[in-house]
Amino acid sequence: MAAGRLRRDAASLLVCAPLLLAGCASEAHEAKTAKPPRTADRVAAAAPVVMFLGDSYTVGERGVQPETTYAAATARLLGWQVVLGGRGGTGFVAPGSRHSPFDRLFEEQLGWRPAPALLVVSGGHNDAKYPAQQVSDAARTLLQKARARWPRTRIVLVGPLWGSDHPTGGAVAVRDGLRGVAAGLRIPFIDPLAEKWITGDRDRGTGNAPRYIKPDDVHPTPDGHRYLATRLAGDLRRIGLAHPGSTS
Repeated sequence: MAAGRLRRDAASLLVCAPLLLAGCASEAHEAKTAKPPRTADRVAAAAPVVMFLGDSYTVGERGVQPETTYAAATARLLGWQVVLGGRGGTGFVAPGSRHSPFDRLFEEQLGWRPAPALLVVSGGHNDAKYPAQQVSDAARTLLQKARARWPRTRIVLVGPLWGSDHPTGGAVAVRDGLRGVAAGLRIPFIDPLAEKWITGDRDRGTGNAPRYIKPDDVHPTPDGHRYLATRLAGDLRRIGLAHPGSTS
């Protein structure tokens, strides 16, 4: 509140000074004696804006709110201001129930906003049934569009998330294609499959899947979302993007 008062007082001074109005003296005194912004206000102003674009892992599913997903948890861990975009069932090609693949969701939900410091695009799970080349082409188009729209925004591509350590062949092919796209565009690629974020199998009671994956064998439990956030935050620290710079 003090910062806002100071800006209003400063504006008043700019108007009043050339007019030499006597009434400006008290405003000038208030401006000089105004208290500096609180620490919390300064921290909030410095926190980078980070956007995510993804599927139900990122924005939530039935019974899971966006603020409890791994994406929001990552933002809390790293001190970001976060904007979540996407929709369940979607992907680079997969249209979901509303015929809105990532490219369309980017335009509708994110692309019209001021440039963020970092854009995290996370997907591929729902694209596993589509030809990998088609998925790669769509991903390349989207990432090139985002880069052209926001030239100073850093971009990270996260490959498919899976509910066990034995993804389908289609998911692996999509992952390989996305990794190639990221390399070609010189965009960091984070690979949850290769890094085995989820291990074992829930149905068999092996690995960490029984704790972190729901009975549907796909979506994370609340503990799973928090765990995935620690893995993503760790990777972002490793590649130097835990605290992306301002785009202003």
